[in-house]
Amino acid sequence: MRSIPETIKQLIIINVIFYIGSQFLGDLSYDMLALHYYENEKFLFTQFLTHMFMHGSPTHILFNMFGLWMFGSPLEQMWGRNKFLFFYISCGLGAAFIQTGFYYFQVQNLYEIIELNNLSSSSPDIILEYMSQSDYISAISGFNSVMVGASGAIYGVLVAFAFSFPNSKLMLLFFPFPIKAKFFVPLLILIDLFFGISSFSVGPIAHFAHIGGALIGLIMLLYWKKNQFNDRRWD
Repeated sequence: MRSIPETIKQLIIINVIFYIGSQFLGDLSYDMLALHYYENEKFLFTQFLTHMFMHGSPTHILFNMFGLWMFGSPLEQMWGRNKFLFFYISCGLGAAFIQTGFYYFQVQNLYEIIELNNLSSSSPDIILEYMSQSDYISAISGFNSVMVGASGAIYGVLVAFAFSFPNSKLMLLFFPFPIKAKFFVPLLILIDLFFGISSFSVGPIAHFAHIGGALIGLIMLLYWKKNQFNDRRWD
């Protein structure tokens, strides 16, 4: 079995500690550490960081930590501890800001309709005469959103893996044949984009956080390549 680099090991341990702690503290831990919409009374600025270490279920943390180990290990070995950690945290923060921006446009749409039509004291039934039910539900869901998970950072790691090892063949459960990383990762992002902009849903997944993490990762990689940082280790 492939050895686990020190930084990857420490990140996994921190995530596991947060998850076990959240099982004892329950809603209190999610109120304080999960990322809430910035106008929500439960919002704390530190949640942009802490939400990366919170997870909603055993399956959620298992898949994320498996991805961190599988795709992050060769990157840490190549880049060094500090460079990998900087990249990982940056992608996670970028994912959170982009997902929050997506929620912002949904919530602002509701605010504008209420303001333009003087509906501040109106019931939801009246407001629904001025906007679609799906847009109303999206706005309310965005305002009350509770974002957890390392997925945004992991998507950045996936992009970096495909960027650094494009011809590595991946054998995954839902693909019956190996697929090269340079094809698999863009396909995964396109699937997230489809679910993010369509009315289809496969659960409470922050698709634009995934896309955001991937985008921030790609921007950093291109900047590093242009400035010849890609081949430098930050130990």
